[in-house]
Amino acid sequence: ARSALDQVMSQVGLPSENIGHWVYWKFVEEPDFGPGSPVHTVFILGMFKFEDKNMRDSCLELGKWISVCSALRLLLEVNPNDDRVGPLVAAMLSSDSSKAVNWRIPPMFHFQEYPPGICILPMRSRTAKPFHTTNLVIMARVNAGEDIECSAFIASGDALIVDPGCCSKFHAELEDIVAALPRKLVVFITHHHYDHVDGLSVIQKCNPDALLLAHENTMSRIGKDAWTSGSAKISDCDEICIGGERLRVIFAPGHTDGHVALLHVSTNSLVVGDHCVGQGSAVLDVTSGGNMKDYFQTTYRFLELSPHVLIPMHGRINFWPKRMLCGYLKHRRDRERSILNAIESGAQTLFDIVVKSYSDVDAKLWLYASSNVRVHVDHLAYQGKLPKEFSYQKFLKTCEVQFLS
Repeated sequence: ARSALDQVMSQVGLPSENIGHWVYWKFVEEPDFGPGSPVHTVFILGMFKFEDKNMRDSCLELGKWISVCSALRLLLEVNPNDDRVGPLVAAMLSSDSSKAVNWRIPPMFHFQEYPPGICILPMRSRTAKPFHTTNLVIMARVNAGEDIECSAFIASGDALIVDPGCCSKFHAELEDIVAALPRKLVVFITHHHYDHVDGLSVIQKCNPDALLLAHENTMSRIGKDAWTSGSAKISDCDEICIGGERLRVIFAPGHTDGHVALLHVSTNSLVVGDHCVGQGSAVLDVTSGGNMKDYFQTTYRFLELSPHVLIPMHGRINFWPKRMLCGYLKHRRDRERSILNAIESGAQTLFDIVVKSYSDVDAKLWLYASSNVRVHVDHLAYQGKLPKEFSYQKFLKTCEVQFLS
């Protein structure tokens, strides 16, 4: 601990002699979001000691010092361009927040609560590499403070679950989670892929009164056996009330044609489904209406919303939304340029284009890349950028040939 303190003091430009009495406070384990190892944190409490007032004033100038009340406001009542309070500070303040989780998550799970009242719990799922989990997002505020008139909302409840996609091995744990939640439960699905809906049957079994919300294109693809209870189709800008908290549906096609996101209004936190992922970029599902034109438009829409934080369903949450979203736009433009270059250099088939434009990517991932190449070529055709000598129809026929994985 002393060595770590010395490093901190060195980084902020203070001599180690200013370290006063410090004690261990708590150990916080990061959930296994993947694909890398989780990062665990040790919190220590203590006081700096200063020989004179000038040194104390110098320390105060090193950063922005705020009260606990101000930090909580920055977490719970977010305004555009507010300072951002990160998850480590939120973990320190959790006991001071009236909106902190007050229901029991089974002890075998490590979850992240950020912002206060919103839990992100990665659960093993049948997802694609490099990830191995799907984030289960949960809201449950049993003793909500301010009541909101719910007649204007498409749905209301005391608890919310987003994308229950865990594999069958973890259905018992999901059952424990559902049993711990208030009975008036809303289940929100961002899209229909099995790593987002595999746990629906468990929820229906545990709570037959739960209400399922999904876009109509998603609802039509969810198996009839997976959900036979109450459901409602959702559209852009529909609002949901959970425990007195307002959430807004954002239609976000691109990954699929029924993909939706969910904005937690008071904290400006955006649950982005699979539009964004914790590492790399998402594959667009051309078989389910995924297309690049919609993907670009959704990315611009997210930028206009200017969210405070992005909550993906795979990987860690992102605290620099504009950087991530602008990075996605640049990546897609660069990739589309490389695909066009491959076509202009003579590539005619899906396989040839993948080989040339994804030469910098592990060949094991070319199967997934082929879907994105297809939607990029579709987008180039939509923009009228394909060379005259390139046969779009012949290209589409080559897309019917399956890659060997």
